[in-house]
Amino acid sequence: MDEHHRIGSGSESGPPDPGREMGEMPLSEDEQRILREIEENLSATDPKLVQQVSDTTLYRHSARVIKWAVVGFIAGLLLMVFTFTTTLILGVVGFLVMLGCALAIEHNVRKLGRAGMESLTGSMRNGALKNMLGNAGNRWRERFGRDDPPS
Repeated sequence: MDEHHRIGSGSESGPPDPGREMGEMPLSEDEQRILREIEENLSATDPKLVQQVSDTTLYRHSARVIKWAVVGFIAGLLLMVFTFTTTLILGVVGFLVMLGCALAIEHNVRKLGRAGMESLTGSMRNGALKNMLGNAGNRWRERFGRDDPPS
């Protein structure tokens, strides 16, 4: 994001903002000043929240959601198995809990996969992946290459 959309940013370096390409107007200087003041007030009043928000990444958030969804899926499975024969409605509730948790797991795994693919394609554009794999290939060739002549 550029300085017009990042709170408290003073630099203009960074990737172009896709919103600007779609015709959105940048923030005025007054709006930027107001956002900086809001950020400063938030940092002063709730530094734990600022730290938590800055530390949270897509990977951490999705991993946390997946972990709790797995716990919920197991709880739903246990509820379904142990109550299905005695109380049908509790067995159905257990199944619905399992279904909801499975959908949450699937959604977050897709998010992680999409972010990973974007990261991978970005590194391929920069040539980092090619250099990394190319160097690994050369190392393997050197390690297993035989210099002795055939007899």
